[in-house]
Amino acid sequence: MAEVQTSDQPRSRPRRRLARIVTAAVAGAALVAAAGLAVTNASAQTDAEAAQAWDLVWADEFDGPAGQLPSSANWQIDLGHSYPGGPDNWGTGEIAAHTDDPANLSLDGSGNLKITALRDGSGQWTSARIETKKTDFKAPEGGALRIEGRLQVPQVTGEAALGYWPAFWALGSPYAGNYWNWPGVGEFDIMENVNGEDTVHAVLHCGVAPGGPCDEFNGLGATTQCGGSCHDGFHTYAFEWDESGSAGQLRWYADDQLFHTIDETDLPADTWAEMTEHAGYFVLLNLAMGGAFPDGVSGQVTPTAATEPGHSMLVDYVRVYTSGGSGEPTDEPTTDEPTTPGVGVRDAYTAIETTSFDASSGVATSGGAIGPLGDGDWVRYDGVDFGSSSPLDFVATVASGAGGGVSGLVEVRIDSATASPIGSFAVANTGGWTSWQDVPGNVDAVTGVHDVFLTFTSGQPEAFVSVDQFLFRH
Repeated sequence: MAEVQTSDQPRSRPRRRLARIVTAAVAGAALVAAAGLAVTNASAQTDAEAAQAWDLVWADEFDGPAGQLPSSANWQIDLGHSYPGGPDNWGTGEIAAHTDDPANLSLDGSGNLKITALRDGSGQWTSARIETKKTDFKAPEGGALRIEGRLQVPQVTGEAALGYWPAFWALGSPYAGNYWNWPGVGEFDIMENVNGEDTVHAVLHCGVAPGGPCDEFNGLGATTQCGGSCHDGFHTYAFEWDESGSAGQLRWYADDQLFHTIDETDLPADTWAEMTEHAGYFVLLNLAMGGAFPDGVSGQVTPTAATEPGHSMLVDYVRVYTSGGSGEPTDEPTTDEPTTPGVGVRDAYTAIETTSFDASSGVATSGGAIGPLGDGDWVRYDGVDFGSSSPLDFVATVASGAGGGVSGLVEVRIDSATASPIGSFAVANTGGWTSWQDVPGNVDAVTGVHDVFLTFTSGQPEAFVSVDQFLFRH
């Protein structure tokens, strides 16, 4: 999804995730096991049959009531026809105005994000575009990054589809606030589809434009038919950036089938460095209408009078994993002093990564989780929005390698680490510090926006738990 001035021209699921639990509140402390994994990567750097274990470091499952906007903790909604001070029409020539109207952008109530292109009575098109607030997704030194999404492109073909341009992609973080350093900062197009054609495209944009090592404004791309048809419902698209070998490698997958690879040695050293040595990338989802790509493919200006409005891109989930190396870059808390509650930056009903805490005491991070944790440790998450109805319970993904007889409580407190807990559950050895399980606990009534504390109580000195992520359910 190139950010440029328009010119005339069988893998198993990675290891750790908070399981979707569709039943009502679960009484007691029943455990739901999280899946373990060693992934065989047919294109691994060091061994064609090497096993690669992935740790989930960020995710949005898009669970929530129909008509709700996506989580404001996870996503920024882009509005209008450009960034302030950036290229017009998002630099692509697309013509739809992006909005935050639920008619264009909302959860569908069935676990999906729905982005819909609409045309009003005067012929003006609207649609939507969102980007992650987290902007430092990158391969850890000596390790790998995987960005994965399960999506359904608009189920429309032929003349009715002319101009539709759904995309799932990532853009180098230095672009934010500059808007004129593309393509040098790098762009990874994980999935693009135009005009309802039965193919999807994977593209790298880099270097300089026009021309350069990535042949801009085309980029270095490949196409696939998703094992037969890209228009037969949901498909899984993934991108991997692997720094585990002697040279870096970029890989693109559709339904876990590798169909595009670019090696570091395929590019000039300064080009690779410019797109990989900055802070990282942010992920975008959008449904464009018209622009250079669909126009170029169809040989005419799109959309046309025959283009049919009202079709949607559906997104089941977006997940980001890392493997090996030094781990995921994390934002370290800058203070242990309380902040004013009511910021409203996190959705209580969407999984909260525990490493995203705003303040802590006695807490270490390891492998994308916090812990091991013991008596008196705590973490704080600012501005958690419970809405107008109270949660039924909460569930956290935990692991424990505590010794025999060692156990403790994971507690939820509101607005103060010393407030009375509104909920808790007990945890003991789960089979090891990497044996992850989902554990539910009941909570008292709470509405509105609050700072949420997780506190850990055991009355004994030994650490008893690590926590990966948590959410509330209603």
